[in-house]
Amino acid sequence: MSQHKFNKRSVGQTALKITELGFGAATIAGNFKAVAPEDARNTVSHALDLGINYVDTAPQYGYGRSEHMVGDVVRERRDEVVLATKVGRLLKPAFNDVRTLPHNWANPLPFDQHYEYTYDAVMRSFEDSLQRMGVNRIDILYVHDIGVMTHGVEGNKPLWKQLETGGYKALRELRDSGVVSAIGFGVNEWEVLMDALDLGDWDVFLLAGRYTLLEQTSLSPFLEKCLARKTSVVAAAPFNGGALMGSGTWNYGKAPDHIISRVAELEAICKEFNVPIGAAALQFPLTHPAVCSVLTGPKSVSELDGVVAWWNTPIPNEFWTALVDRGLVAQGTPLPQ
Repeated sequence: MSQHKFNKRSVGQTALKITELGFGAATIAGNFKAVAPEDARNTVSHALDLGINYVDTAPQYGYGRSEHMVGDVVRERRDEVVLATKVGRLLKPAFNDVRTLPHNWANPLPFDQHYEYTYDAVMRSFEDSLQRMGVNRIDILYVHDIGVMTHGVEGNKPLWKQLETGGYKALRELRDSGVVSAIGFGVNEWEVLMDALDLGDWDVFLLAGRYTLLEQTSLSPFLEKCLARKTSVVAAAPFNGGALMGSGTWNYGKAPDHIISRVAELEAICKEFNVPIGAAALQFPLTHPAVCSVLTGPKSVSELDGVVAWWNTPIPNEFWTALVDRGLVAQGTPLPQ
């Protein structure tokens, strides 16, 4: 299969270079809707065949299912892939399918998850992921879903303390010894990343939904600080959980009225310029110099082909200028030249 032309950008100050379009492997694990194992593997393979080299997974996705599906593909093509996974959740057997936390996985593997960010937990999670995927190295290791959005104000305090007093040391040891090439966070809120920058030095942050065509809340001070610290950002969830696709959802729940109204305004300007809103949403985050990749999660080969078609859709500069002129993006938002 012929490869598409995907430019690559550096990850922080590391030697890693990842394609500007990445493949997120949450949806193939059956997020809300089951995906057949063969379809999941075929979608990962198709991404690599197209030339996408950045693949992102996590223990949480399908309670190990995503890492297994990704591993089945990438272990045979390991040198083609910049592979990322996450720490912060340990998996343990769920006997009789009894689980302690609610989840949205349609067909999870028979495990339960436990949040822990200690030194030992980070090391164990890392080694567990290597075994689930059947590989001997991981390129990027993210701290997953620490913060107020997931745990609440009080619930997050002891978990942050675990990271501060042990987990960060484990991550630094893994990076400093060359076992992993880059460390960072994978979260849905930029505020916790400001705290992370106070805690230590990070190569890359995977931030979902906070720098998109719909929402630029992270523009200042967060993205400004990332540039100053030379920390890259992977812009995940560019469709804001379906909001920019007309699903009526946002942040994993029902979209409020002001979001629905803003989406309608964006849809109208896209129609005016004959630009698919999916194409605009995909291409928008890369206009910021801190962003190194845009991460989407197609669950099938056909969905991935649709994403790539949007990726390659020409968008006139006048469209981006009109967004600014009509106040549809935040002041100071970088635009394509």
